Amino acid sequence: MIFIIIIGMALVTLFPRVIPSFIVDKLEFKPWLNRWLNSIPYAALGALIFPGILSVKSGSPTVGLIGGIVAIILALIGLNVIFVVLGAIATVYMLTM
Repeated sequence: MIFIIIIGMALVTLFPRVIPSFIVDKLEFKPWLNRWLNSIPYAALGALIFPGILSVKSGSPTVGLIGGIVAIILALIGLNVIFVVLGAIATVYMLTM
């Protein structure tokens, strides 16, 4: 019975994810809409990361903000994402010592 429930839950979550991918490939959007749709992942990532930046050190949100600013600067320079993350971690570590 549990196996049937798992299969049913998988199918219920599969259809809403797969069907739009077939439909969207056939649609032609205006350029401004494509630009807007391409920016959604960055906005979602920012919404997930920003609260964590403010809560790096209890009572001192500036430590996380400085680490975030360092990450933005390193990303704008064009470094690999690993180096951006390591740079932000190192900055926060040095500020909390």
